Amino acid sequence: MEIRRARSVAELTAAEHLFDHAVRPEWAERFLTAHGHHLFLAYEVRDGEDVPVGFVSGVETVHPDKGTEMFLYELAVAEPYRRRGIGRALVGRLAAVGRELGCYGMWVLVDAGNDGALAAYRSAGGKGDGTCSVVTWDFA
Repeated sequence: MEIRRARSVAELTAAEHLFDHAVRPEWAERFLTAHGHHLFLAYEVRDGEDVPVGFVSGVETVHPDKGTEMFLYELAVAEPYRRRGIGRALVGRLAAVGRELGCYGMWVLVDAGNDGALAAYRSAGGKGDGTCSVVTWDFA
């Protein structure tokens, strides 16, 4: 397995099967060129070709009284590749970038009952504090 920073819309389009929805080129371009946005793809070699099997995305967030932290926006690993340490490695790569950039920490929201995600995050050194509720606004 190899982890590489995504640098092109074509890479994200080739990894579209990992995302919740179709990759929109204009949104992908905006994400890739926005300061503080990070996306790493995990690849496995299959039939001599690099196949994207997972990704992690993160966004640096800064606040006047707290400094900068990394928000782990999304983690996905294709079903046949789960429980092989790929998610842990992806989270570790994003955490390493956060440390390199001087972030004071990293955080993620996890859906209730998503035991697979919780296991991946905990195996990568994260810990839950059990104090958060999620409040959302739908602008669609």
